[in-house]
Amino acid sequence: MSRVGLEGQVAVVTGAARGVGEQLARKLSARGAKVALVGLEPDALKQVSERLHGDSAHWCADVTDDEAMAQVAREVVERFGKVDIVVANAGVAAGGPFADSDPVAWRRVIEVNLIGSAVTARAFLPALVASRGYLLQIASLAAITPAPMMTAYCASKSGVEAYAHSLRAEVGHQGVRVGVGYLSWTDTDMVRGADQDEVMRELRQRLPWPSNKTYPLGPAVDRLVAGIERRSAHVYGQWWLRGMQGVRGYLPGLIGSVGQREMRRFAPRLQGMRSGLVGAGGAADEQARATHRD
Repeated sequence: MSRVGLEGQVAVVTGAARGVGEQLARKLSARGAKVALVGLEPDALKQVSERLHGDSAHWCADVTDDEAMAQVAREVVERFGKVDIVVANAGVAAGGPFADSDPVAWRRVIEVNLIGSAVTARAFLPALVASRGYLLQIASLAAITPAPMMTAYCASKSGVEAYAHSLRAEVGHQGVRVGVGYLSWTDTDMVRGADQDEVMRELRQRLPWPSNKTYPLGPAVDRLVAGIERRSAHVYGQWWLRGMQGVRGYLPGLIGSVGQREMRRFAPRLQGMRSGLVGAGGAADEQARATHRD
């Protein structure tokens, strides 16, 4: 598939204060794109923006807030004149047994990862229609295969995958392309935060190769950038994820069987597991909501 040059293109990246979003903003900027950063941490966003190669600006907004994101979309168009690319990357995670999960954290994972992605798309679709642009929805290996102790995250990423595929059919005739980006365990604050729990870390290490590895961030983001340049329908951050698509129909039964054995093994150690959002991004989300309540 031919590539679209990024020079002069305007790209919006949510969840841009750290991790995948930050690296993606850097690499898009290095290829000549103007970048609008969206996230919850104004100081971190400002620092990211100041380190970019070209024109950029940042907005502090909760992606689950319809009014706030609609305002961001208007201001981005006013600032840059157009929007060519939107990457719905903002996400949080929580792990642990469902029965003992924090209902607020569980719901928040769904709100940010699924509803926040839809709010982002709704806000920016008029601009993408005008530019015949591209929306990349960041999903996960969790959209392809279920995993015990990750009910909220798997549900949210399966949801955004299905939503993005549905949206692609709706807006294609208007010139808007929609892609889904898949990432396995990638070296981010979210993954490192999940690994702080001993049980979650050991469970992940017991997964079959190559799904038991943590992959470097840079090459994964390079693959996302290449997918953006190609306006790809599917983008794989790790090479082997493409092959998972062909066997995904067998995975729920396999995981259901193997997962029972693993959960029986770890059952005595499950009590007292942390049930809130993980990583620095999760902490930032919790702090932002606490400040809003105050």
